Amino acid sequence: MSENNILGVILAGGKSKRFGEDKSKVKLNGKTLLEHTLDKIKSKFNTIIIVSNNKIIKDYITIKDCIDGQFGPLVGVLSAMKWIKKNNHSYNWIITFPCDTPFFNISIIDKFNKAAKLNDSLLYFAKSDNKRHNIFGLWSLKLIEILDKDVIENNHRKVEKWANKIGVKTINVSYKRIDPFFNINSKEDFMEAKKILKKYKNDRI
Repeated sequence: MSENNILGVILAGGKSKRFGEDKSKVKLNGKTLLEHTLDKIKSKFNTIIIVSNNKIIKDYITIKDCIDGQFGPLVGVLSAMKWIKKNNHSYNWIITFPCDTPFFNISIIDKFNKAAKLNDSLLYFAKSDNKRHNIFGLWSLKLIEILDKDVIENNHRKVEKWANKIGVKTINVSYKRIDPFFNINSKEDFMEAKKILKKYKNDRI
């Protein structure tokens, strides 16, 4: 997908407290977790930006959170939107990806693209097995003012609560064996990811 009105955004600004080190730099099968995400989505977008407070990735635009400190994914989303406005880009939507979920199927991008064309909501999240995945999201730039106010003035930090407040539609992703949204939060998760990798081939689960 290379629609000019959609920007790809990787959210990589977390502290990785549960993991004990910067998990985006940890290598799984010879590639960092961040590289796994980049390699999957790079052919799908004209431009990708990474929201991170301490990582610079060659050949990719890296921006810092617009608010100092670790305030979570909502600030990362707001930062990406502010970058679009500051640089006078014409993007109407952003699609967000976490940096710690290496097994997601890129078909979700095409589903988000269809949702953007349908345009019957300002916010869409992926969903599988009755679980909503709030970082795999399609966000309208029309949300920037209310997000800015809610983050800065109303101190909203939880994506889940803010999305419920705004209203969000979900896009279902089915799977049979391996959960494509398995995310790595701890060293135990990382060991499990190594086991999953043995069953995982060519982005097909």
